[in-house]
Amino acid sequence: MVHLSVVVPCFNEAEVIDAFHSALIAALEPTRETFEICYVDDGSSDRTLMRLRQLAAEDCRVRFTSFSRNFGKESAMLAGLRASGGDVAVLMDADLQHPPELLPRMLEMHRHGYDQVVAQRDRSGEGALRSALSRLYYRLVRRCMDVEVVDGAGDFRLLSRRAVDCVLSLPETNRFSKGIFSWIGFDSVSFTYRNVERAAGESKWGGRRLLNYGIDGLLSFNSRPLRLAIHTGLCLFLSALGYALWIIANVMLDGVDTPGYTTLLTAIVALSGIQLATLGVIGEYVGRIYHEAKRRPHYVVSETERSGAFFPSRSALKTAGRTGPTA
Repeated sequence: MVHLSVVVPCFNEAEVIDAFHSALIAALEPTRETFEICYVDDGSSDRTLMRLRQLAAEDCRVRFTSFSRNFGKESAMLAGLRASGGDVAVLMDADLQHPPELLPRMLEMHRHGYDQVVAQRDRSGEGALRSALSRLYYRLVRRCMDVEVVDGAGDFRLLSRRAVDCVLSLPETNRFSKGIFSWIGFDSVSFTYRNVERAAGESKWGGRRLLNYGIDGLLSFNSRPLRLAIHTGLCLFLSALGYALWIIANVMLDGVDTPGYTTLLTAIVALSGIQLATLGVIGEYVGRIYHEAKRRPHYVVSETERSGAFFPSRSALKTAGRTGPTA
């Protein structure tokens, strides 16, 4: 019986995967716990998959799942959790920014009865602009979202088996794991570790991807943007009504000419901008409903370590077909 499953999403991590695997083994073996390592190749275009094949052939504790293309980190984490069979599961990245030497500490905290142990990084070494924007975003999130998302609390965390089962029971297509981990609840504890730079390679999270991820987070766990649109419309209506009454009073009392072109142009531009922004918010929610209604699988598996000669077997495809098309 495996006690610990380590889930590791990978995307173009060929430069660092060997160093990560060695560090992970060195951190886990002294604990004397039975463990497995569940790598998920998220459609890498470099030699990542080749290295995972070699690791699986050399070590029976290594398992891997390879996607047919890049489906994103959320899908990779979901696939890894589905593949995990341990009493507890740890999610971590392969770039060594999640230090493997922290795993014994996380396991010790779990023994005290916690279902979630969160390793929360500080912001040392980050640029001033990125750090300020991150703090501003998390303040906004805490005000808007229906769940609490802590600044610095990412995917590096330990989950008990019942917490994993709860995460896997949530069927939504548009997944925001930080919100999901908070939504399921259970007893949680966190600790802070010093931010670490990547051991090799380049970050896959550029400014545009971070922005889109932040928008996904804001929309995934609340409907307040829609309510904000209602409040904005009501405020504009009341402002327009007050302005109209003010003009009428000036005309009746002082005989002031009614403002014309400038006022009209300003009102049209302002209202048009607000209408377009509101339509955009509504469109985001409608788009999410559209994706959920299609009920497509979160990912497509092309290969696993159990496929036989590293090709999908018919039995694997039949099993996948019962739970969704190769998902």
